Amino acid sequence: MGRILAIDPGDKQSGYVIVEHDGNEITCVIDKGKVTNEDMMAIMSSCGNYDFAIEMIQSYGMPVGASVFDTCVWIGRFIEHGLSGRLRPHRYIYREEERLTICRSPKAKDANIIQALIDRFAPNTGNKGKGTKAEPGFFYGFKGDIWQAMGVAVTYFDIYIKGHK
Repeated sequence: MGRILAIDPGDKQSGYVIVEHDGNEITCVIDKGKVTNEDMMAIMSSCGNYDFAIEMIQSYGMPVGASVFDTCVWIGRFIEHGLSGRLRPHRYIYREEERLTICRSPKAKDANIIQALIDRFAPNTGNKGKGTKAEPGFFYGFKGDIWQAMGVAVTYFDIYIKGHK
């Protein structure tokens, strides 16, 4: 069994998932959330010998604001922190890779990625695979940036663990 820590970084808060896999497929979500970047550093410190994937900023030729540059600084801090800890060396995952790997289309939007994740890990289930408090589903508690972090984890798994492009 292997584990992957995947981060969708932000300028102040970041989404993350820790997933477990058996080499053939991601089998479960161990932990997830959206936390302050300082708290993300603490979570990283508690992860031992996990694969580490982080979404990297990609230029689309449009002007960006200060929050994008602040996110870039945090990406660097996360990478440095990961290298000084017990995490395996990181891999950058770009949004375009996620679109192509998960949806097989460069035009896929976040909603398409989420639906493809549901189809793969929680097919034929209601409530987007979340289930209920009494009967939690595969994606119980998922929202916003946690979905994006799951996209990072799945893309990493498919490319670097399974070897599919």
